[in-house]
Amino acid sequence: MSPHLDAVRVERVWVAGGVVRIAACTRELTVACPDCGRGSARVHSRYSRTLADVAAGGRPVLISLMVRRLFCDSADCGRRTFAEQVEGLTVRYQRRSPLLQHLVEMAGVLLAGRGGARLLRILKTPLSRTSVLFQLMRMGLPSAATPRVLGVDDFALYADVYGTLLVDADRRLPIELWAGRDAGQLASWLRAHPGVEVVCRDGSLVYRQGITEGAPDAVQVSDRFHLWQGLSKRVWDIAAAHRGCLAAAVPEPEPAPPPSHEPCEAADTPARRHAKRLFETVQGYAGTARSLSAIARELGLNRRTVAKYARAACWQECVRRTPPRRSTSLDPYLDYLRQRWEEGEHTATVLHQEIAAKGYRGHYQRVKMAIAPLRRGLPIDTPRERPPSPRQVARWITTTPPRRGLHATEALHRLLEHCPELDQTHTLVRQFAAMLDARDAAPLPDWLDQLADSGLPALASLANAICEDQPAVVQGITTPFNSGVNEGRITDLKLQKRIMAGRAGVPLLRHRVVLMAHLRRRYL
Repeated sequence: MSPHLDAVRVERVWVAGGVVRIAACTRELTVACPDCGRGSARVHSRYSRTLADVAAGGRPVLISLMVRRLFCDSADCGRRTFAEQVEGLTVRYQRRSPLLQHLVEMAGVLLAGRGGARLLRILKTPLSRTSVLFQLMRMGLPSAATPRVLGVDDFALYADVYGTLLVDADRRLPIELWAGRDAGQLASWLRAHPGVEVVCRDGSLVYRQGITEGAPDAVQVSDRFHLWQGLSKRVWDIAAAHRGCLAAAVPEPEPAPPPSHEPCEAADTPARRHAKRLFETVQGYAGTARSLSAIARELGLNRRTVAKYARAACWQECVRRTPPRRSTSLDPYLDYLRQRWEEGEHTATVLHQEIAAKGYRGHYQRVKMAIAPLRRGLPIDTPRERPPSPRQVARWITTTPPRRGLHATEALHRLLEHCPELDQTHTLVRQFAAMLDARDAAPLPDWLDQLADSGLPALASLANAICEDQPAVVQGITTPFNSGVNEGRITDLKLQKRIMAGRAGVPLLRHRVVLMAHLRRRYL
């Protein structure tokens, strides 16, 4: 019910059909004309309004309110009659109380159509998803003043279609959102909202042109995060181009133990015997004039298999090499298993129980498979480290040295000693990181010259891109302005898209993103 109970008199309350019904009428009070503001109590007529209110006791509430239509006795007013409104209970042309209307609107802002409809059904206010969206789109967007610091960033609407989001970096609130990321639209918005002093953006040429056209006096700031991201991408390209050097990061294997006096056949396998026999058979056709296809048909093999064995110098080249085994949770206990085996304990169950008491959490079957080579007189298969991937090497190079682990530091040291190009890249990355940490752009021109003269195409292209946008890059290095607020709002926008299963159009997405941000500011 309304908080202004002095203007309403409740006549009856009853429950019918699971709905709480309230019959009420307005009191005989003087009401101001909505146009001229002059009070009037002269009644023209009465009529009944039905209002829905928030549920009470788990039951929907309907209010049948008898209101008056009054005369306006002012000669200067163009309105002859007007209907009285009860503050906090009625709104013109509205069939819900303001409290219930606010609940419906908040459900639409927070949960959109289907989610809002489910919540309202639980709150005994059943509405369809389209009705919830309709009420949401009726809400007016808050008026935003022209920001001093503006953030500009793009986001993916779907597939290759992008949109643009503008953020007030001082108040950390989104301002505007539209489809597309063209320079003309951004320039038009900036011309319509003069007064922007600083604009934070990424390295996009489109946004750079739009800001230059729409706000030529604004200071453009190229975000540090995007600068570092662009440099990291070039480091990954260089590591991928020198993929053959990455194996140098793996330490040299320990020297093999002296050969035992046991016969070599103990280490032989069916696969090796098959490869040797097939190699001898294919090589037997070497002196003949028969083609590889004819040999393949006669032996019942694939032509590529025959070609592989014909090109091989020895049968060992044709044996499929076992890839390096990944490390497992059992590796710290391999020495103990080897020791206990030499002491005479050959039961896998007992060995599993012993290492479980020492902290091993793995399954018995893994222990059984680990000691299987010992039963054949072979050593336990110890893990061999794999060469790092280009992405992993790029992560090592771009990570601050104090934050690298001991293993990564040692592996990177071995790799940089082997590959001069990656060593040069590492030096240049550390120089740029020092500029960002010290907020000093004085070494930037010399650093760009080093990039251009490095002989690495990836770094040379980065130098060209930074030179074209050098004033904004200098501002990004030396000033505290950045696009962190933009990225946070883009993350929130993506969340709202997922809540609506990606089916939201730009107007609905704009309403939810802007209203959600103001709602959080109000209640959090």
